[in-house]
Parts: sequence; C-alpha cells; structure tokens
Amino acid sequence: MSETTTTAPPADAGLRRGAMGGAELVAQAIANIAPSAVIAFTAAAIFVTAGNGTWVSFALATVIILAVGYCISQFAKRRASAGSLYNYAAAGLGPFGAFLTGVTLVIGCFGIAAGSLSGSVIYLGTVLNQLGVPISGVWGQILLAIVLGGLAALFTMRGVRLSARVSLVLEIVSVTIITVLLIIALVHAGPAAFDPAQFALTGAAPQGVAVGMVLAILGFVGFSSADALGREARNPFKAIPRAIMWSALGVGVLYVFAAYTQVAVLGDKLGTSASPLDDIAHVVGMPGWFSPVLNLGVAASFFAVVVAPLNVIGRIVYVMGKEGVAPRMFGATHERNLTPHRALLTFAPLVVAVPVVLYLFGVDANDVLVWVDTFGTFGYMVAYAAVAIAAPIFLRRLGVKNWLLWPCTVLAVGAMAYVFYANVFPVPAFPLNIIPLLFLAIVAIAIARYVWLRKNRPAVIAAIGTTETDVLEGIG
Repeated sequence: MSETTTTAPPADAGLRRGAMGGAELVAQAIANIAPSAVIAFTAAAIFVTAGNGTWVSFALATVIILAVGYCISQFAKRRASAGSLYNYAAAGLGPFGAFLTGVTLVIGCFGIAAGSLSGSVIYLGTVLNQLGVPISGVWGQILLAIVLGGLAALFTMRGVRLSARVSLVLEIVSVTIITVLLIIALVHAGPAAFDPAQFALTGAAPQGVAVGMVLAILGFVGFSSADALGREARNPFKAIPRAIMWSALGVGVLYVFAAYTQVAVLGDKLGTSASPLDDIAHVVGMPGWFSPVLNLGVAASFFAVVVAPLNVIGRIVYVMGKEGVAPRMFGATHERNLTPHRALLTFAPLVVAVPVVLYLFGVDANDVLVWVDTFGTFGYMVAYAAVAIAAPIFLRRLGVKNWLLWPCTVLAVGAMAYVFYANVFPVPAFPLNIIPLLFLAIVAIAIARYVWLRKNRPAVIAAIGTTETDVLEGIG
C-alpha cells in the first residue's frame, strides 16, 4: 500500500506557540531530574562504594552531564522542535538514527514516569499516615497511584504552561525544604561541618568513586527535557540551551553540597540509613511536624517527575504521528488546549498501569521504583549517546568548527556506554537481570516497525525529522 492511500491525518490545531518563558523551561528540565528525590535516595547508595568520595562521584557526573548537554545544545541553539532528541538525531544521523533515538527516549520517559509515580505513592502514603489518615496495603497504593497519575495527566493535557508551573512550584518547595534542612545540619555540626576526610578522600578508592559515578549520572536523567518544548518556547534558540546547561549545573552543585553534608553529619551511618534526610532531621532535633513536611516535599518531587516526562512523551509521539512513524491519530492537538492530548490519553493510563499491576502481583513499592526507573534509564542512555554522536556530524555538515565538541562527544558517549555496561555486568540478581533484555526486546520490535515502514512506506521514512521544527535563519 502506498503512502498516498493511507487515511488522511486528523486536523491539527498545532502546539501553543510562545507559551513558555525561561523559568518555565528550567522548571521542565529540573522537574524531569527530580533532585529532591535523588538526594533522598542516591547519596546513601553511592556512599556504600565511594565513601568519602561520594561528593566526587557527583562532581564527575556533573561534568559528564554537562558534556552531554553541550552536545544537545548545539542542536537546540539552531533547531527548535517538539521532537526533542528525535529531531536532533535526524539532523545528524538520518532517519534510522532519529527513529532509534525517539523510541529509546520515549522508553526512557515512560520508565522514569512510571517508576517515579511509585515513589510519589510511597512518600505521599507516608505523609498521610503521619497525619492520621490511614492509607496502607495494596489497595491504598493503587488508589494513590490512580489519583496521582490522573492529576499528572490532567495537568499535561490542560496546558504545558500549567504543568510547567505546577512542576516549578513543587520543585521549589521540595528543594527549599531539603536545602534548609542541610544548612541547619551544617550549622548544628559546628566545627565538625568541616570534614577533612572528605577533602582528602580518606579511604575512597578510585574504583568505588567510579561505581558511585554511575549512580550519580542516573540522578540526572531527563535533564534535557526542555528541548521538547522548542515550538512552545519564547526565544527558543537561546532559552532552551540555557535551560539545559544551567539546570544541569545548578542541580549538580546541589548534589555535591547535599552529598558532602550527608556524609559530614551522618558519617558511616549514611551507608546503612534507610532514610538519610529523616535521620539528619532527628540528629539536629527538628520538631515533629517537620517529618511530614519533608516527606511531602519528596513526594512532590516525585510527582513533578511524573508530569515532566509525560510532556516529553506527548510531544515526541505527536511529531511521530504527524510524520506517520506512529499512528497518524496521534498527530493532532486539542482544539482549545493545544496539547497532544491523544498521545497523553494513551500513555498516561499505561504509566499508571505499570505500578498498579506490579502492586497486584505483590511487588513492594520501593522495588517498583527501582526496577521501572532502571528500565527507563537504559532508554535515556541510548538516546543521549546517539545525539552526542550526531552533534559533530551535524556541525560538520553546516561547516561549523567547534574545538570543544569532540572532547564532549567522546566523554558523553564513553560515559553512557560505561553506565549501560555497569548496569549489565556483572549480571545483577533477578529481576534486574532481565530488565536489559526486556528493553532490548522492545527496541527490536520497534526496529521491525522501522524496517516495515522503509519497505512499504518510504515517504514516511523520508519525512522523519522534517515536521514541527523551526530552524534558525541562515542555518540549514
């Protein structure tokens, strides 16, 4: 069947142009990272291997993420697209590279959204129980997952500006709560706040710091998500690269500060702490009402990272629908809200279904968080590596010389490959050992779709990366 005989695409009102300011773009980027949730979990896990080098693991991860961001920014300051990395890869790697990047990025966003929904369920449930509202058991978790997932879907479908502002408020509140706690902890520690062992890296083995760096890098996934709002941003060629780089740098500095403080205050107890922030609050003598506030902040951070990836999924699938790579029904926006509602109405229930089904099978909510986030991370790693490879090819075609880009590309691709490898070898215990296989199986199914399109609808392949994109004047 030829492309000309397929069903006509639905009428498309288009995305809302110029709706997003710089602060809202930064909110989208930071919300997709969920720094509060990372601080609550990751430093303790890194300390197990990195010890007094925990802050170094975060510092090295920040450098690597900035290298990835620099590669992405080469596209963002020349192309403003709703297709995110999918569109960028098309400009450097061609149709197949774009297809692979788009598919893996959707997988990444989906996994992080579904896993983080479970994180929000955990912490909101804790808050409600602390406030005397009994929420427990599988059905309580399912109820919270449905309510939170429904709210996330509602915010994203009502408008990108609304969802970004919700994310901004939630992240400001959660980061402020945690930062205040950490500052109070340092003041409470007095002279002990200066920890020579951390500056001298006492007992920190290079291998342990490197292993910790892997976990630290995972704490940044989704940092570039503002690039999916290129068609909806004001002054996108300047605002989006700034949002990507400054959000990564700002969050990296916060991570280093939080890691240093947690080690300085808790010492060796950090490695065995189930809830480091609660333990710090206890050490400094925070009042009883602070614990629910702290947990609410972490729950809000997790919720924000459900909203932000859904925004990205909606826009990538919307672009794929317009181009015929995905079903064309997705290539239309809501007449009034100007959001990719069909894609969101399809994927949001699936995001909710993943934790709900796992809860019904008796999986602990914390395990759901770890397993599903791990699945999503594989998608991000492939997408980041692909766009980093595409960047120098893209600039070479434009005749642009950039001496900094090649080192950033090598660092970015090497680090993403190392992160992928470190999550596969040595082979982890079940079920983490089958998660990479599940990821590869889904990618293989998607590639089969690409092969079918190339054979039966070559016009679709030729159109990849050509829609919903503004190109800076004078740039090809």
